[in-house]
Amino acid sequence: MGQGAFILGCEGLALTSSEVSFFKASNPWGFILFARNVDTPEQLCALTSALREAVGRDAPILIDQEGGRVQRMRAPHWREFLPPMDQVQQARDPGRTMWLRGRLLAEDLHRVGIDVNCVPGLDVARAETHPFLRNRCFSEDPEVVACMGRALVEGMAAGGVAPVMKHLPGHGRGTVDSHKGLPRVTASLADLEPDFAPFKALNDLSMGMSAHIIMEAIDPERPATQSPAAIRLIREEIGFQGLLMTDDISMGALEGTLRERGERALSAGCDLVLHCNGDLAEMEEIAALGEMNPRAQARAERAVDSRPTYVPIDTDALAEEFLTL
Repeated sequence: MGQGAFILGCEGLALTSSEVSFFKASNPWGFILFARNVDTPEQLCALTSALREAVGRDAPILIDQEGGRVQRMRAPHWREFLPPMDQVQQARDPGRTMWLRGRLLAEDLHRVGIDVNCVPGLDVARAETHPFLRNRCFSEDPEVVACMGRALVEGMAAGGVAPVMKHLPGHGRGTVDSHKGLPRVTASLADLEPDFAPFKALNDLSMGMSAHIIMEAIDPERPATQSPAAIRLIREEIGFQGLLMTDDISMGALEGTLRERGERALSAGCDLVLHCNGDLAEMEEIAALGEMNPRAQARAERAVDSRPTYVPIDTDALAEEFLTL
C-alpha cells in the first residue's frame, strides 16, 4: 500500500482505537503534534511510538516548536525560547546563538521521538507584517533571515531533527492573519525578490511548507498553496526541489470543502496536504485524497532518507553557553 498524500494529527494525549484503525487503513505519510497532544516526556514518547506502530514504519513526526507563542512543548518539562526576532535582536552573537538554539530544540524533540520541526520561518518581516507572524520572523533583512535560518537548521541537524522551511514563497508582506482570512499582496515581481531570497539561499533543504497568500504578480486568483504558477515559481525560480507540504489545509484563508482544498493543492503541485486539528471526521475526508503521485513519493523518500543523525553532545554546556550569549 502506498503512502497517503497527507500529514495528519490526532485528538489527544493517546491514540483511540478508532484512530489506530484509521491510521492503519489510510497510511498517512507522517503526523503532526500540537499542545493538545503534549503532557509529559513519558506520555509523549508513548504517543510517538504508537503513531509509528499504527502505520508500521518510522514515519516522520512533526511539530511547531519555534519559540515565543508558537511552541507546543513547554516548561517545566522542556525549554522555552524567545520569539525568533527577539532572540536575534538580543543575542551578542546571533549566528552562534541560533545554532545553539537549534541544537537545544532538537535535544528536547529527539528525546520524545519527534524528528521534524516546522522551522525555519524564512518570511522577511516588514513594518506591515501582521502581528500573528512578525516576531516569528528572524529579521527585516533578507540576508539576516537566510543566515539565521541556516544556523538554526545546522544546529537542529546535529541533534537529529530535520527542518521544514516556511512559508513558500514568502508571507512577510501579509497584513491579514491567514488562519482567519486570505492575505493579498500587490507588489510587483521585482519587488518580491527580497521575499524570495532566503528561500533561494536554503533551497537545498529537504522539506518546505506553502503559504496561504495571494501574490497578484504571480497569480491574482489563487493562493500560493493552490496556484500552479506559484508552485512553478517555487520549483524553478526559487529552485526548491524538496518535499512541499501545504500549510494547514483547514485555515480560514482557503475556501471549499476540505477535500476540494486538498485536491486544488495537489493539482497545483504540492506533494502533501497538512491537516492539523485531529478531528477524525475531517481526517477521513482528507484521506479520500489518496496516495502520493510517483514524483511526490520520490521526494518523500528522499526527505525520509535524509533525516539527520543524532550526535550526542554535552547539552548542559551548550545551555550555559546559550545563556551567556
